[in-house]
Amino acid sequence: MTTIHNPRLTQVFRFLHARYADGVAELAYAFDDGEAMVERIRFPHAPALPRERQAAFDAALKLLHLIAGVSYYKAGVPPKIEVADGSLDDATADLLDALYLHGLAEFAYRNGLDLRGRIAFPRHTPSPLGGEGRGEGATPPQAPSLGLPKRTLVPIGGGKDSLVAVEAIKSIGGDATAVWVGNSALIAACAERTGLPTLNIQRELAPALFELNQRGAWNGHIPVTAVNSAILAVAAILYGHDSIAFANERSASAATLEYDGQQVNHQWSKGYAFEQLLGDWLHTHVAADLDYCSLLRPYSELAITRAFAKLAPYFDAFSSCNRNFKLLGPKPADRWCGQCPKCHFVFLALAPFLPKPRLLAIFGRNLLDDEAQAAGFDALLEYQDHKPFECVGEGAEARAAMYALSQRPEWQEDALVERFRSEILPQLDAAQLALEPWLEPSAEHRVPARLQAALKAIGA
Repeated sequence: MTTIHNPRLTQVFRFLHARYADGVAELAYAFDDGEAMVERIRFPHAPALPRERQAAFDAALKLLHLIAGVSYYKAGVPPKIEVADGSLDDATADLLDALYLHGLAEFAYRNGLDLRGRIAFPRHTPSPLGGEGRGEGATPPQAPSLGLPKRTLVPIGGGKDSLVAVEAIKSIGGDATAVWVGNSALIAACAERTGLPTLNIQRELAPALFELNQRGAWNGHIPVTAVNSAILAVAAILYGHDSIAFANERSASAATLEYDGQQVNHQWSKGYAFEQLLGDWLHTHVAADLDYCSLLRPYSELAITRAFAKLAPYFDAFSSCNRNFKLLGPKPADRWCGQCPKCHFVFLALAPFLPKPRLLAIFGRNLLDDEAQAAGFDALLEYQDHKPFECVGEGAEARAAMYALSQRPEWQEDALVERFRSEILPQLDAAQLALEPWLEPSAEHRVPARLQAALKAIGA
């Protein structure tokens, strides 16, 4: 083993092994012949794994190893990828090739890299006798049904979307567990507020990754929702749940921008394309009765904020602000920095659906009456700028919300609403700014039959 002095000069990224014992998954990676980088995922109070679930668990663990590797691969982006325990079937390689290319598109854009043609997971080679061989990489048949308990893992992020999903499942009497990865006090408080059983999983990145960063590693955004999804697939088999229901909205599929012929979407692993890839893969490789979906997929951000506006018990607990996310203080201002794209968007999206005094009480200030915030709101509106690299709604949604406020006397005199009316609105087609179409659900989703009644609760 050697020390990697400059990860950007490495030639091979290696997936070494994935092991599990006593509630701890160990995932090991390396560049070239360098030292192993070992990540650990800790599953609390892990039960004994039933024998009939062992093969499904092993398959889910292998996928977790392959997906979580994105955190390490991006440090050097070498031209070759090796998987120690063999090549992959086409479905697995297709999933990983797409995830690494599109999930790292923002990272590549910001670092001036082009990953097209560079990412290629090793695939099983067809038998010389024709057709698929019977080796490690051969496409497996449909995975069996395991008779998993009919209960749902609902990831909690501390923001409005996951709380809307939780309340929709509760409204139909669904059996669910609030789950999160990491040690955020804010998320823990929100999970506790739901009244559901809770599951807090810990992810410990390999210390060697931070050493590589000091040696000039590439750095930037990774598709963390994909990593968390893979963690929850392992958890679903381990603890016994037949569904994983994220709270990713319709607009997560919309690209942030297009650059050099490639769509760059900050939220790609929250989008419908990834949901389809992973959902299908889990059915064929892990368990036919393990469903992966987003409960909010049919809905726009505006439809979701309308639903959240009815959930007053969460108003003093939730926050979507990434800058202040680790600070859980007693005042609204402690939970909202008021400066970032998430603060801007949530404020704007909630404004049409809440009484103005109630919204100002949540945020502790009026973001739309602050001229210094103009550039941030312009980006949301896609006015003289592209949509921010953040989990925010589409530009057309933001314009519809701002237009709605511009027609209401209680908002019209606020600095940025007045600016919208006088400067931006004359350049727009008012007929394209109606709020109502954004409140209609799409028919596109993967929500399993037993949870579909919850969809109606969201749009009610």
